Amino acid sequence: MKTIDTLLADYASYHRTRGNVAAHAVGITLILFGTVSLLGSLHIGALGPIAPLTAAEVIIGISFLFYLSLNVPVALAMLGELAALDMVARAVNDWRLGLIAFAVGWVFQGIGHAVYEKNSPAFLKNLVHLMVGPAFLLNELLKIRPVPGPAK
Repeated sequence: MKTIDTLLADYASYHRTRGNVAAHAVGITLILFGTVSLLGSLHIGALGPIAPLTAAEVIIGISFLFYLSLNVPVALAMLGELAALDMVARAVNDWRLGLIAFAVGWVFQGIGHAVYEKNSPAFLKNLVHLMVGPAFLLNELLKIRPVPGPAK
């Protein structure tokens, strides 16, 4: 089984209920938006004559390389999502809203596991799942890859 399939299957085994997946869809999106918003306040250069380069774009680039090492279609989908969130964060331009979104996103994660799944988050077993979670949700939405049965 390919690494992406193993990671998706393992992550799926922690996210079997629709309620938990729905809570994660909201929570992870808020966490990503919050992260991009907070990192967007750290200007480190220029993308062109009018657009500042921020830590958000650097981290998005590094994330893209990570996802690219797993699967090209998943990487392109994640790049699209992160770029869209970056554009929204730039339009909002308020790191405080990003901080609130980040915190509320983690509340949704906790609710998903405590109320619906009744288990610990997958990232407590494997920190890579912090990166797999957003890809898993995007894969659920776009059906980029079939998710194999639970990992052993």
